[in-house]
Amino acid sequence: MTHPFTYIDPNAQIASNVKIDPFTVIHGEVTIGEGTWIGSSVTIMNGTKIGKNCRIFPGAVIGADPQDLKFNGEKTTVEIGDNTTIREFVTINRGTSDRWITKVGNNCLIMAYSHIAHDCIIGNHCILSNSVQIAGHVTLGDYAWIAGVSAVHQFVNI
Repeated sequence: MTHPFTYIDPNAQIASNVKIDPFTVIHGEVTIGEGTWIGSSVTIMNGTKIGKNCRIFPGAVIGADPQDLKFNGEKTTVEIGDNTTIREFVTINRGTSDRWITKVGNNCLIMAYSHIAHDCIIGNHCILSNSVQIAGHVTLGDYAWIAGVSAVHQFVNI
């Protein structure tokens, strides 16, 4: 079900039972899996793939250009696994030519105001508490939990 005040690019591939609230914008080259709910005022940009049964809360921005000077407009992606919850005002940027992808695994909880930068690989069952800032090229293994208002420097493996 899609609210009439929502914009969805005709090239987006959205499962039939996805619920999308008003004022959300979904660009082309986006795939959204079954049973996912997308709250109001969410922006999902080109190159984003969202799995099944995800919950994305108001104000999130997924798939924006990476904040990296080496990015030169190349076609990169963001992939969100199944059963992942992305809370209010989370930002997740696409990859760069280093890894070509930013990835968040299955069954993750990304709490409000967190940021996942370009080329990060977040494992399964990870929790990022409120306002966690993950710099580029970071890898979090499965079941990693990061405490609130923490920053992770680029190129770190946890």
